[in-house]
Amino acid sequence: MILHRYDAVVRLINGRQPACGSTTVVAVDGPSGSGKSTFTDGLAAATGARVLRLDDIYPGWHGLAAAPPMVARALGDVAVDRIGSVARWSWVHDRPSTPLRVVPGGLLLLDGVGSGAGVIRPFLSALLWVEASTATRKERALSRDDGETYAPFWDVWAEQERLHFRSDGTRHHADLVISTG
Repeated sequence: MILHRYDAVVRLINGRQPACGSTTVVAVDGPSGSGKSTFTDGLAAATGARVLRLDDIYPGWHGLAAAPPMVARALGDVAVDRIGSVARWSWVHDRPSTPLRVVPGGLLLLDGVGSGAGVIRPFLSALLWVEASTATRKERALSRDDGETYAPFWDVWAEQERLHFRSDGTRHHADLVISTG
């Protein structure tokens, strides 16, 4: 069943051809706390898509810039119908963990800051940008894990986002902008 909230997005996706071999890849990008994961979960439920969450691969709190090239390498394999692989990050042990496998075919949603980066865009069929006010985003982000985990790193992560989005211009390349608050 397609949820009404996602009808326009599903139509957009259905109107696009796969740009990554036999795989239609859609990025859901935007700053932390904007509602990307919630939106992605609903879109996945509406479409039956698989989800690759960049939260699972950022190599630590200073690792935003490293994630897009890692995803692009995995998608390079997927584009030629090979299984891609990307290192999972263990936040508990602060080191790489078991690799994530990215299987070709169907619809794949990328969820996370940097998922629509320039190095990834050649593999994308669509780029969705999710945004909310800074106050709303910070409140949402710090409410995760009671704020204990994220609070000390909010400024560190926000500065990485600011630099990334300024140099990459991700929002400008979005096919659709979604405001969540």
